[in-house]
Amino acid sequence: MTWLLGIDAGGSNCRARLTDAAGNDIGQGRAGAANAAIGIDALRVVLADAIGQATASIPRDQRRDVRIGMGIAGITRPGIRDALAASDFGFGPVVLATDAQIAHLGAHGGGDGAILILGTGSAALLRIDGQESTIGGYGFPASDEGGGAALGLAAVRHALRTLDGRVPRTSFSEAVTARFDHDPARAVAWLARATPRDYAALAPLILDHANADDPTARAIVEDAARDIERVVDTMFARGVGRCTLVGGLAPHLQPWLRDDIVARLSPPLGDPLDGALLLAKKGAGSSSENCRFTDAR
Repeated sequence: MTWLLGIDAGGSNCRARLTDAAGNDIGQGRAGAANAAIGIDALRVVLADAIGQATASIPRDQRRDVRIGMGIAGITRPGIRDALAASDFGFGPVVLATDAQIAHLGAHGGGDGAILILGTGSAALLRIDGQESTIGGYGFPASDEGGGAALGLAAVRHALRTLDGRVPRTSFSEAVTARFDHDPARAVAWLARATPRDYAALAPLILDHANADDPTARAIVEDAARDIERVVDTMFARGVGRCTLVGGLAPHLQPWLRDDIVARLSPPLGDPLDGALLLAKKGAGSSSENCRFTDAR
């Protein structure tokens, strides 16, 4: 018996799915934030947690028969890939990729196409005639346009201006500054330790107010939509035949996009965990079957 374990390690959480060789779900796991920015030691702890939950039913003497496909946000950071490759999680072979690569595999079933991930951050991955290229994905706050952290940062900037009187207070700004007890000093303290995940936690609040027609929240979401449209337009201009939005924010932001953009988008064939499982399956085969994304840098 051989089992396949898919890992989707992102900025907000780490998910794991275990299947048997026939594709039947055997176990699930979920742990905390797993972007490589948390550091290799913390990343190993989160991965081990999610893996342990998903594989709880596998006897210890059979764990080497579990083949793993891991998609890790930030794996391209110097030293992270090598450190993970040298780690022994107590199971079978591990195939490494970025979180964007497993999302692409899942969305297009291993074929050509393009994805734009809209989650805590954002990144686009294109595959045309088997050749891979990227757009964005340079990390928050320099990049990640259209992602949850960028939305949250825009909201916090606006809220801080209301606290010192530069712009009028609104129900939206009050909802944001409530996170700091409406106190500038507390806001500064929060900013000093805030992570992309903390900023992204504001995204539901922003979208709720935008959908309720608050002008400031609408402006923030509309700016994000324009950023997304620029990326999608660029992907189609490069010749992709199939383009998909993926990630937790995708269904919430898609209604804000131009009608012609929405009409050209395709639904995903599967999710990132499906892609991670495909990575594990193909990576476990002969060299001629190895997934093109395996060990991509």
